[in-house]
Amino acid sequence: MLYAVIPAGGSGTRLWPLSRSWNPKFLHPLTGSEHSLLQATTARLNPLSDPDHQYVVTGTRHVAAVTRQLPHVPEDNILVEPSPMDSAPAIALAAAVIAEREPAAMMGAFAADHLIADSDEFVRTVTNAMEMAADGLLMTIGITPTGPETGYGYLRRGEPLAHGNVLAEYQEKPDHVAAVEYVSSGDYLWNAGMFVWRVDAFLAELDRQRPAMHDAVRRLAAAWHGPDRETLLAELWPRLERISVDYAVMEGAAAAGKVGVVPGDFGWNDVGDYDTLGSVLPGDDAGNVVIPNESGDADVVTLDARRNVVVAASGRTVAAVGVDDLVVVDSEDAVLVCARERAQDVKQLVDELKARGRTGLV
Repeated sequence: MLYAVIPAGGSGTRLWPLSRSWNPKFLHPLTGSEHSLLQATTARLNPLSDPDHQYVVTGTRHVAAVTRQLPHVPEDNILVEPSPMDSAPAIALAAAVIAEREPAAMMGAFAADHLIADSDEFVRTVTNAMEMAADGLLMTIGITPTGPETGYGYLRRGEPLAHGNVLAEYQEKPDHVAAVEYVSSGDYLWNAGMFVWRVDAFLAELDRQRPAMHDAVRRLAAAWHGPDRETLLAELWPRLERISVDYAVMEGAAAAGKVGVVPGDFGWNDVGDYDTLGSVLPGDDAGNVVIPNESGDADVVTLDARRNVVVAASGRTVAAVGVDDLVVVDSEDAVLVCARERAQDVKQLVDELKARGRTGLV
């Protein structure tokens, strides 16, 4: 049985104003159904991991909503981090808590905000990664590229293994020329940030590369179900290094030949911005994609409008006439209008709001 860990953090700034720091994108139904991204994540993991073996790591601002959306997950399995510290502390804490329960448990880490089209193929790919991780490899799942995307990191495949390869090298997000070279070579996969390993193997590598973080999470895990947890969290958590698990553990482990990669071809998307949503969700005959509010309602009228993404979050009527390739988001306290080709720049808009002191909007 896989212990499935779902880091549920971040504010999804490129999906503002729908996604906010207090109500981030993984809590929203952006899957083309009534289920939130978080709920869809746990559902696709059910064939691999029963609810008792599913863990969510989330922040204090989100714990109530996470608990409400996932009533099947035991409350003790929702690990609350006092402040956001990137993926390495969150995943390391979960690994240490699981190790207290089962020292050589098989663990997977899967982000709460991904879209996956083919759940059966996802399960098959994770199962292959579990088989390879049984011997102590730290496994990552790489996505078979569908084009020269510059918004993703890349994984270079090395020596062949049973269901994949040794991971030869991590590559940062490339420019377009490099991305074309990567995809044309057939040696590279997109880095989707999905991991599978035995917790003892991961914690041993964490101890080798980040001994202070290792010691802190092991102390926290030992006290997690006791009266000293909050005291220790207040003491140790702020001292942890704010760093991703890729930088903290996986890149160094790959350099030492300890990481394997399994290719995945299951219709993955990280829902990074509104243009992406417009590409993966079904639209009308003119290509307009309408995203309803949390109640499933959307009063949207279009006339001679094509390929627009319209989010009717407020419940008001939204009308679009004679416009193409726009993003229109109507929330209760803010309206966003931008060209779909500028969807990535919404993050800069959020940064500008913060610089103006408009923190209540973000």
